[in-house]
Amino acid sequence: MYLFTDIENPALPFTLPDEIDFLCRWDETLRAFCISVPGGELIYAEQFFDRKISDRSVEYFQENENFDWKEICWSDINESDLKKINFKNIKWKQDKIKLYGKTIPLPRLTCWHGDQGTPYTYSGITSQPNEWNKGLLYIKNKVEKIAHRKFNSVLLNWYRDGEDHLSWHADDEKELGSSPVIASVNFGETRDFILRRNSNKTQKITIPLKHGTLLIMAGALQHNWQHSVPKRKRIKNSRFNLTFRNIS
Repeated sequence: MYLFTDIENPALPFTLPDEIDFLCRWDETLRAFCISVPGGELIYAEQFFDRKISDRSVEYFQENENFDWKEICWSDINESDLKKINFKNIKWKQDKIKLYGKTIPLPRLTCWHGDQGTPYTYSGITSQPNEWNKGLLYIKNKVEKIAHRKFNSVLLNWYRDGEDHLSWHADDEKELGSSPVIASVNFGETRDFILRRNSNKTQKITIPLKHGTLLIMAGALQHNWQHSVPKRKRIKNSRFNLTFRNIS
């Protein structure tokens, strides 16, 4: 059921399934929807960053000394050639993972930034933090104001087109703490972010994350829900996702 204190509040721009017991309210101070689901909390702020900042972020993440980012088809660049590109702001890489006994490229590009002493390990991949830069600090400071907490690291994911994706998982690594707060910022193409309840995998929430949108996951969400970003073959352009975290 929906719970709003004021009928003039904006409508939630996506649907929460009827079979899920949830509460949703509009927070005028945050300019965001606060959503309680079984075993977790969400804060959804559509277009948290304005168009100018969002467009500049897409440019910032792709700037390099080799190609015009507006002209190149990034999905055509193989792993070997990617290593030769001198990115100005983000040192993108394509890690490898083991899946069913085979070593395969991760279906997206990644980069890890953070304070000194904040390495992060997931899916058998350990990343040492790159230093913060001006652009990332600007975004981080804005996100921290609505999250009411400081973050010491960020994982950047670059989905070059609709073939790049993120499989079902939870951000429940030990170094993230027992009930981590994770702030997800999105720039570029809209991609579906899907939550799936552990106790009943038929219960799902699909959230289209648009250009400049912020989604905060909190409470025990990572222990009770998994999430994914599935393939969307119709999408031909890039989406950048930044997930701010605290490594202990």
